[in-house]
Amino acid sequence: MDHGTPPPDDGDLRRNSSLVAAGILLSRFAGLLREIVTARFLGTGLGAEAFKAALRIPNLLQNLLGEGVLSASFVPVYSKALAEGREQDAGRLAGAIAGLLLAVTAALVLIGVVFAEPVTRLFVPGFIPGTEKFELTVTLVRIVTPGIGALVLSAWCLGVLNSHGRFFLSYVAPVLWNVAIIASVTGAALLITTDEIALATAMAWGALAGSLLQLGIQLPTVLKSSEGLRLSASLSVTGVRTVVNRFGHVVAGRGGVQLASYADLIATSLLAAGALVALGYAQVLYLLPVALFGMSAAAAELPTLSTMDQTDRPRVVARLDDGLGRIAYFVVPSAVAFLVAGDQVVTLVYLGGRTSADAVVQVGAILSVLSLGLLASTSSRLLQSALYGSGDTRNPAIYAVIRVVVGLAIGITLMFPFDSIGASVAGFSVVDDVRFFQAAPDELRDSAESLLRLGAAGLALGGAVGAWLELALLRIRVRILFGRVRLGGPHARAITTAGIVAAVAGLLARFVLGTSTFAPRIDALIVLFAIGVTYVTVTRIGRVPEAEDLLRQARLERG
Repeated sequence: MDHGTPPPDDGDLRRNSSLVAAGILLSRFAGLLREIVTARFLGTGLGAEAFKAALRIPNLLQNLLGEGVLSASFVPVYSKALAEGREQDAGRLAGAIAGLLLAVTAALVLIGVVFAEPVTRLFVPGFIPGTEKFELTVTLVRIVTPGIGALVLSAWCLGVLNSHGRFFLSYVAPVLWNVAIIASVTGAALLITTDEIALATAMAWGALAGSLLQLGIQLPTVLKSSEGLRLSASLSVTGVRTVVNRFGHVVAGRGGVQLASYADLIATSLLAAGALVALGYAQVLYLLPVALFGMSAAAAELPTLSTMDQTDRPRVVARLDDGLGRIAYFVVPSAVAFLVAGDQVVTLVYLGGRTSADAVVQVGAILSVLSLGLLASTSSRLLQSALYGSGDTRNPAIYAVIRVVVGLAIGITLMFPFDSIGASVAGFSVVDDVRFFQAAPDELRDSAESLLRLGAAGLALGGAVGAWLELALLRIRVRILFGRVRLGGPHARAITTAGIVAAVAGLLARFVLGTSTFAPRIDALIVLFAIGVTYVTVTRIGRVPEAEDLLRQARLERG
């Protein structure tokens, strides 16, 4: 049964995805601007490494209790109560879950602040205790950890708002977090000091303030949307035990994923200085299309998939095919640009200030490797939502663990040999003895500046393999429950052809510009323009609906 809900409009996915995408677009570009500012003021040196490590360490709390877990456990139950007209029950459920989250996060935040030093030793063992980098990281962890608790509650707000069809606010709220960090470091740099340690500390305080702002801007709308919402921590409220049981399953699965994924933080700390920062800068660019196209479709579809008739298999498959096609259309050109022109994308974004041309080559190489798993990562988000909507929270968690374990096994095997390769504008070369399963010497890890090695690219390659394995497992499970779904949707062949032709166009543009006297950013724009125009043209010829929509919108804007 569909519990009396009206049949989902076939345009729901596109409209809701557009709202989510608009919010995520603003949020991610704010995040990108944050990274640009970080690169300009901190470069790839000691302060940047400490700040990025300090953000990652307490993020375990947000990842375990935040958006992904709540989407799988809370949103389906809350959405179902709303769909059945039980608004008061839904409000009491939301209040009870908020109270339980508040109690758990408060306890974990206190532990994180008090035990910041041993936690830092655990997650970044390559940071040598007693050194300036290690001590700075401990200080920053103590500052940012309370803000992570606020972000967990912000994820609860997102779940409530999405269930009420309010997609934009919750996804645009992180703009405030990024703006607070940007304002803090920019103000400190312009008015107080250019010392990178002081600037990193200012960014940490900005992160704390931004977390509170991100939560605060959503709460008023949540309180208006959810009738009968009263803060409690009662397990007797209708639906709470169902959420908690699902929550436990997902946390158990995600716990393994998150603990395993922290192995990449541990691993990069064992590489030559600069690996953690370079990987972070590349991941911000890589995650932009993942969030914009994968998360937007997945988040917009979850409430509908949770309430529609699950026995109508052809209809579910049709929605998933449509979503996978839309995701692929926008992700493929991003992957092509990252693959064939990763260094030029990085040039546009990061070059300047304390970020050198050599560092651009290093980050660009890592981005190119990351792009190999981009389509798999984005498509997986939608298939996970399909399984969550059917009540299956266990299998996606298992597949995620498998992805991380396999990816890490491959990545750790490759990262140490890759760490012997140096990157510069002159090219790539072996600059050190090739090591297998052996950490970089202390003097290489404790350098105040990046040594421009490619160890992080080995981790990126392992992650790409793991992403494709997870997608394969998800497709098998979805096929069992609903039927066969097509990667790339109904127009997969046209999209694939366009991607290949666009890659060739990008490589030809690079070859032609090889001896140009243009500024690096002009070269980069020309290459990316060639990729984009070629892709849209070929998909238009192939009658891909999204291409026609883009051109129609462009004509309307010109008119």
